[in-house]
Order: sequence, then C-alpha cells, then structure tokens
Amino acid sequence: MSNPQDEIEALKAQIAALTARVYHLELKAGGGPVAGKQAIPEGRPQTVAAPSVGTILQPPREQGSGWPLPPGQAPPQPKLPSLPAELAKDNADLEKKIGQYWLNRIGIVAVLIGVSYFVKYAFENNWIGAGGRIAIGLLAGIGLILWSERFRSRGHKPFSYSLKAIGIGTLYLSLWGAFQVYHLIPAAAAFVAMMIVTGATIALALTQDAELLASFAVLGGFATPILLSTGENHEVVLFSYVCLLDLAILAMAIAKPWRRLLWGSFAGTILLFCGWYIEFYSDSQRGVTVLFAAAFAAIFAAIPLATRYARSTLFGGISVTLTLLPLLNAGVFFLALYRMYQETTATLTWYALALAAAYLGIASLILRRFPEKDTSLLRMLHVSIAVAFLTIAIPLKLNAQWITIGWLIESAVLLWTSVKVKADFLRYLAATALVMGIFRLLVIDRFQTETLVFNARFATYAIAIAVLGGIVKFGKPYAKAKEMPLIHVALIALNVLALVALTLEASDYFNRQLAASYKAGLGYAGYAHNQFAHDFSYSAIWLIYGAALMVIGFWKRSAFVRWQSLVLIAVTIVKVFLYDVSVLQQGYRILSFVALGAVLLAISFIYQRDWLKLSFRSPNERTEGTK
Repeated sequence: MSNPQDEIEALKAQIAALTARVYHLELKAGGGPVAGKQAIPEGRPQTVAAPSVGTILQPPREQGSGWPLPPGQAPPQPKLPSLPAELAKDNADLEKKIGQYWLNRIGIVAVLIGVSYFVKYAFENNWIGAGGRIAIGLLAGIGLILWSERFRSRGHKPFSYSLKAIGIGTLYLSLWGAFQVYHLIPAAAAFVAMMIVTGATIALALTQDAELLASFAVLGGFATPILLSTGENHEVVLFSYVCLLDLAILAMAIAKPWRRLLWGSFAGTILLFCGWYIEFYSDSQRGVTVLFAAAFAAIFAAIPLATRYARSTLFGGISVTLTLLPLLNAGVFFLALYRMYQETTATLTWYALALAAAYLGIASLILRRFPEKDTSLLRMLHVSIAVAFLTIAIPLKLNAQWITIGWLIESAVLLWTSVKVKADFLRYLAATALVMGIFRLLVIDRFQTETLVFNARFATYAIAIAVLGGIVKFGKPYAKAKEMPLIHVALIALNVLALVALTLEASDYFNRQLAASYKAGLGYAGYAHNQFAHDFSYSAIWLIYGAALMVIGFWKRSAFVRWQSLVLIAVTIVKVFLYDVSVLQQGYRILSFVALGAVLLAISFIYQRDWLKLSFRSPNERTEGTK
C-alpha cells in the first residue's frame, strides 16, 4: 500500500503542471503576466502548497468557478437570464405593430379631430372668411397627399399612407363644408368633386398597390351620399351612383387580390339601401326599387365568376368571400323582395323560381370558369341556394308564413352538401339556418288551425322534427368528437319540438271545444268539464311521451334517451302532485294519479329486473349517447 504522503506530493505536482500549462496557453493567446506576480519558469514544476480543508469546502464564488483565475484573465461577467427567442420575437412583432400601425392610425384620428377643433375655433372667431376656409382645407388636403409621396419614396409607406388618409379626409370635409355649411357650391358640383376625390384615391391605390388606400376610397365613396344628403328623395341618382361604386370596387377586386373590399362594398350598399327604404320607399316606387335591388344582387352574385379563385388562410378551404358572400347576397335580396311583396305572395313565388334558376346557372358557369380547380364546394353551395328557393316557392303560393320550411330544408341541404364535399364551413351555415328556422317556428309564425293534426302548423313541426331526426340518424357517423354534443342537442330539440307540437294540438282542440260549449249554452258545467279535460290532456301527453321515450331507450340501449324520459316523467310528477291535485275534477284527478303510478311502477319493474343487464355493462356503455 502506497504512502499517503507520496500520493499528496504527486497530486501537488500534477496541479502545478496543469497551472503552468494554462499559464503558457494564456500567454500564447495574448495575455501577459499579472503585475506583481512572478512568471512560472518552464523548467521543473514549482511546488504548490496544498489547499486547506476550509478552502476546499468554500462555496464557489459568484463570478463562476471557485478556483483561482489564470494570470492575465479578467473574471467573467455574470450572464443575465434572457427570454426565449420566440417570445422575444413575438414581443418585437407586437411592439412593431403598435408603433407602426396602431399608433399611426390613432394619430390620424387625433390629427383630424385636432384640425376639426382648430377649424371650428377659427370659424367661430371669424379669423377666416368662408371661401378662404374652404380653400385652405382643399389646399391642405392636396398638400398632405403630395407631401406624403416624399416619405413613400424613402420607404416609409405606413407613414405616407397616414398622411394620405388625413389629406383625403380633409378634402371630403372641405367639400362637405362648402356645400352643407356655407352653401358656396351646388349639390351637383359637390357630388362631382367628391366622385373625383374617390376616383383619384382608387387610382392611387392601384398604382401604389395599396389596399389601405383602396379602403379609404370605399369608405369615402359610401360616405359621399350621406355627407351630401339634402333630405330629399333622389332614388335614381343615389342607386345609380351606388351601382357604379360597386362595379368600381369589383373591378379593383378583379385587378388586385383585395377581396376584403367586397365586404365593405356589400355592407355599404345594404346601409344606403336600408336607409333610403326606411325614409322614402312607397309602393309606387316598387318597380324601380326592385330593378336596382336586382342590379345590386347581380353584381355580388358575379363575384365567384369575376374574381380570382382563392383559398382561405383562416379556414383552409375555398375563400370565405367566394362562399359566404353569395349566400348572404341571396338571403338579403330575397328578404328585400319579401318586404316589398309581402302582400302579394304570388309574385314573390315567381321571383323565388327565377332566383333558383339563376343560381343553378351560376353553378354551371363556375364549372366552365374554373375547369382545372376543385370547385365542388362552390358549386354545391349555389345548388343548395337554388334548392332553398325552390323549396320556398311552392309554399309561398299558399302561405307566406311557410318560409320557415325553406330555412329547415336549406339546413338539411347544406348539411348534406358539407358531408359530400367535406366542408366544415357549410356545417356552421347549416346550423345557422336550422336555428333560424326553429326560432321562426316557435316565436314568429302564427297559424290558424281548424282541424286536429292535419293542419299547416303540425306539418311544419313535422318537417322540423324530420330534419332533426335526420341529423341524429345520419350525422353521427360523420360527426367529429367535438361535434357529438351537437348531435345530442339535436335529439333534445327533436323531443322538445315534438312535445310542443302535441301540446299545442291538444290546447287548440280543447279551446275549440270550450268555445263550442259556450256558444251552445251548455252553462258552467259543460265549460268546466272541457277545462278539466284541457288541463288533464297535458299530463296525459307528457306521460305517454315519456313512457314512449323510455321504451325507445331500452330498445336502442341508449342511456341518453332514457335520461330524457326520466326528466320528462319528473316534470309530469311535479305537475300531477302540485297542479292536478288542486285543480282537476275528482274523476280526472283519480285518472291522473293512477296512470302516473302505473307507468312509474312499470318502469321501476323493468329496472329491477335488469333486463338490459345494466349492472354488468362496461363504463363506455354506461355513458353512451344516442344510437
């Protein structure tokens, strides 16, 4: 066994050699001996004293290692913790957006407000005459636009567009003041001048490839009729101008990939049309109004044919503008027609048929326009719109309230189309149409029923129930995991509509009986008998329907259906014990309790016998939904 003292001496020698080697490496790297320290000779390694135990046990120093630094080397600087690269990049992007865009736009608004206050103050103090004020405004607007080009040429496009926005806004406000405030120019001159400003802005947007400037043109173009309004009816002039403006915006969307402008055009057209309609429309103007409404609808219906085929970066499919805008256009146009022809539904029927033919034609033209593209979704959407108009046309011939059927059938067609072309976007549209149809059925529609079951109301409810049943039956194989709750909601809605339909039928039947007994002079006894039967019918319908649901739940082995049955039976129990016991006649009261008790005992017996082996089912089966 070696001597411990010899091992210590060997370790000292190795440490000294390593220290000398590090020292020589530092000299070669450009370092020098530290002042006051003697260089280590190249010969035999110098003996170094062994460190004490206390030195060894000391914690490392803050600057890094606890070992002595080689001569000539400065202690390393402590490194501060840095943010992850992605977080830093996101912060930089957010800061850039705030600095370049949001502060920029807020600055535009602030400057315009400040200029407005200054001009107002100057006007109130009569510093400048009316003509001088307008001239200053026009010159300032033109000057800002010209000055902005200097910044654009130097690469500061956002700031350049901001100055242009201020200049364009100043021109519109100056022309508005010249006509509305000071009456220096007639309406026609102000209108032409604003059209020139709009046209020049469009030209700037196209030449500079700036969608932001194009949006200024759209905003100013639709603001022009509002700024120059005299409170008089100029339908032909107004709508002719709007048609030209819509065509100009469509031309921009054809020349450039600026599809968002089409939404601004659509919204502006609806705003001006509705504003004029509320203020000035009369039946004597219906022909001209329908002509212009058809022109607007034709312009927006041509978007899928005229603009470039594009895909949505948000939804992953075809552009939302090419799909949703035609659908909204069809709905808004038909609602306008319905508003104007609600008293003459026969004419409205022919319009519905014409629109169905038009959208079928557009679907055919889309295939010819884009033969190499996958346009199945776009074509099926137009076919769905055509089917909806065909569905609406026939009921309108009989009763305008049956437009609800159109929403219900449209939802079914859209859902079927979404499955065929695998378009999730259409599923949301189908759900929207279904909700609108059910809302109209429950809240808006009013039916005159003279017969039990065989009437328009029950038929409409039956169609709604059939659509919901189709969703439950055929939707489950195609539904995604996150959409399964919607299938369950559809089943609940189906049962609710069925209960409402049956309850309304019973209510109307007994109301007719009450009216008949009153007219026949049967007195209080006859009236009370029908009233008791009326109240009892609700309990009977709910109890029978709940029992039927329970049978279906056992038959289909669906816990979800059985739970709905239990909830409905619980509601019936509450009604029987709290309402029937105090209101119904003795005979109906006995019948109500006996029937309820018999049904409850039968259901309890089935559960106790465990015919479905519920206690032996797997956890998955116990939580199953509909089948």
